[in-house]
Amino acid sequence: MPSTTTDASCSDAVFEAVAELFSLLSTPVRLRIIGALCNGEKNVSQLLSLIDTTQPNMSQHLSTLYRAGVLGKRREGTQIYYRLESERVATLCRAVCSQVAVELDAPADVVRGERLVARSAH
Repeated sequence: MPSTTTDASCSDAVFEAVAELFSLLSTPVRLRIIGALCNGEKNVSQLLSLIDTTQPNMSQHLSTLYRAGVLGKRREGTQIYYRLESERVATLCRAVCSQVAVELDAPADVVRGERLVARSAH
């Protein structure tokens, strides 16, 4: 967090906004949707072929991401196509998912204080 901020309420606003963003991204289906749309727009049928969920559940998550401004959409005939509107959210998701994948693949290679995920007890 920025150390130049001296106003506690400003810091609180930053923490609130970050918490809201993390809450939006806290569902695996939403992360999968964002990942699927990184390579271009897709319609609901295409997303359902890539993501194991029901159509009503997919629609609910798409609607949430759209209302938050993360996704945009357009209609073509009877199909609705979704696209990423926020490249920054995509970049954040890629960075975090890549780091977690490294930690899960080679947990011994990651210094304890640098970990994003807790080490399993197994």
